[in-house]
Amino acid sequence: MARLKDKVAVITGAASGFGEGMAKRFAEEGARVVVADLNAKGAERVASEIGEAAIAVQTDVSQRAEFDELVGAAMGNFGRIDVMVNNAGYTHRNGDMLGVDEEVFDLITAVNMKAIYHAARTVVPIMEAQGGGSFITTASTAGLRPRPGLTWYNASKGWAITATKSMAVELAPKNIRVNCLCPVAGETGMLAQFMGEDTPEMRAKFRASIPLGRLSTPLDIANAALWLASDEAAFITGVALEVDGGRCI
Repeated sequence: MARLKDKVAVITGAASGFGEGMAKRFAEEGARVVVADLNAKGAERVASEIGEAAIAVQTDVSQRAEFDELVGAAMGNFGRIDVMVNNAGYTHRNGDMLGVDEEVFDLITAVNMKAIYHAARTVVPIMEAQGGGSFITTASTAGLRPRPGLTWYNASKGWAITATKSMAVELAPKNIRVNCLCPVAGETGMLAQFMGEDTPEMRAKFRASIPLGRLSTPLDIANAALWLASDEAAFITGVALEVDGGRCI
């Protein structure tokens, strides 16, 4: 299979979880991958496991200068960017919305929201010059069906979904597709934060809210992202794809 043959993908938050799953799945389908993450060792591990088709770049997506360096590394090594995956994310611990301090709130907005702005400013001109491309953002079911305890995280993902739809309309004449994924809670490093505490009882509570009876996995999200990035989805833009085992029904 080579659904992403000759394509170059930049994936943020790719040192673990959903991002790692995407990086490896994209490479399996022929893509060259830029594994970007604040965790340099984790990014290097993922890139080395992929092999020559990947490079690792330490990146703080909240900083425009570092985003510029990321894009420069992608262009310098691979000469183009066909897929930009805004996957890096941050959350506060499940609990009272008034208990989230301003520093944490600012980091949520910087990583979950402003990073999309940085990506657009740096990558859209490249994709336009190439004749098109694909943006994919990891949003969340929290942006579609918010629940108490994660208010500010929920709001940031609702913002990401709205930005996706507006970008899709504005960039369509440039042949740039813009979509987002809405995963249900999954096996990632942020799961304990989402639940408030990682216990068998809390996991059972979360699973009980999902009709298919389990949490999401990195492979679930990677396969959905793969389809959106591929030419099979050439007529798909502005979609918030629920990858949630029926959670949002």
